[in-house]
Amino acid sequence: MSLSEFEAVAARHPQLLAPSFWSRFRIALAGGAVALYFVFCWWFFSIGQVLGTANWGIAATYLADWISYEVRPDIAIRADGTMQIEFSRYDPIGPDPHPDWLQAERKTVTRTVVIPATEAQVKPKSSFSFVAPSDAGSQQEATEARTETHTEEIVTHATVSMNSLDRIDILPEHVEVHRGTEKLAVALGRNGVQAEGELPAWATQRAPGEKIVLAFGFSGWAEIRDDAVKIHKRFFGWENFFFDIDSPFFGKSAGEVLQLLVSEERLDPARSNASLALENFLYNPSWQHLDVWTKLLQTIVMAFVGTLFATIVAFPLSFVAARNITRNGVVNQITKRFFDFQRSVDMFIWALFFTRAFGPGPLAGISAIFFTDTGTLGKLYSEALENIDDKQREGVKSVGAAPLAVQRFGVLPQVLPVFTSQALYFWESNTRSATIIGAVGAGGIGLKLWEAMRTNQDWENVGYMVLLILIVVFIFDSISNALRSRLIGRRS
Repeated sequence: MSLSEFEAVAARHPQLLAPSFWSRFRIALAGGAVALYFVFCWWFFSIGQVLGTANWGIAATYLADWISYEVRPDIAIRADGTMQIEFSRYDPIGPDPHPDWLQAERKTVTRTVVIPATEAQVKPKSSFSFVAPSDAGSQQEATEARTETHTEEIVTHATVSMNSLDRIDILPEHVEVHRGTEKLAVALGRNGVQAEGELPAWATQRAPGEKIVLAFGFSGWAEIRDDAVKIHKRFFGWENFFFDIDSPFFGKSAGEVLQLLVSEERLDPARSNASLALENFLYNPSWQHLDVWTKLLQTIVMAFVGTLFATIVAFPLSFVAARNITRNGVVNQITKRFFDFQRSVDMFIWALFFTRAFGPGPLAGISAIFFTDTGTLGKLYSEALENIDDKQREGVKSVGAAPLAVQRFGVLPQVLPVFTSQALYFWESNTRSATIIGAVGAGGIGLKLWEAMRTNQDWENVGYMVLLILIVVFIFDSISNALRSRLIGRRS
């Protein structure tokens, strides 16, 4: 048809060449549907309200705790106007702490304590008893009032440097906070905590007289109370990652530790310094390296064994489910519905079920992975079998080969690379999934991770385990991708 003839037809029948309504407005309709869907989701899940009421400060603090730790001294203010600096028993700074960022003026005072008199008391005894009378039933003699003299060292003035610009000056009845160019004065007395003037944005107080909370960003935070000033000073890094405060290697530099490792002078006469250092590192009570690594290996084995068993079971069942391999429609449908039953329930739910059945441990995790992946791999394998080229199978069958030989030489060469590639992908994916199901008691590092998160304090341990999981996932992802690339390339 020439151009003139085409134009003549178009003039006589313009409706034939006019674009349809869908052709003209499909892009606009699709964009409007997507926008309407997002608006519905925004309303249905109350996303605006959630974002408005979210406490981003707490979220930022949790993230900072992944890569840092806190030292938490308390400057206690006694009723008699004296002060003492107290560190917690398991503070990461170690025993007898004297950090350079906490300066204190001290003096020695002598106190005279009056111990009041006590009256004589006699506890009545029963006339008969199967046991001998205790000391509590004996007569207590009366004591007269007396005085005792104590000599102790007290703190008269303390200065806490939160960073190079911010500091807190603490006196028994007065606290001054310097944050950059701003200054906050706080009086401590019978009326509680009273700020002199308006509170800056970095200080909060719920009600007059209650504690004042000070925020110093990444440097930490502090609380001013009427009986104490509680400091939470943050440091970048993981505290005592190699050696705990009870280790003889604690507080030593890397050079000093290396020198001790090669030195013939033993810290413990029963073993070498290298053996002692390795034991202190692996059994570090703060980080529990050996236990974490064991649980991580448990997760890897759990993912591998579960995926391997699922592949072994799904492989023959997929031939039963494939319509072009097994011609019995009833058997096909029963097998496919069995696959649907297995994969319709999430692996997490199966993990809960098997945890109740077998108890907490890796067996529950292996069973959950095996059961879920058998259904998923069986469906994928059967679909791959149904899409093979029948010419190769018919060619093998035409030479009189047995049915098993037909599948071996006519079907397997087409699908085996696909089967292996999918199994490798599921193995890599299950390494991540095994971490999640471990949190419900299925064993592995997931349970360890959940225990650390429940304390709401050991977030640096959470960061450590998350980093290990990421490293393992990256390694297995690279191995899986390399193997799949080789299989696909060999097939092409």
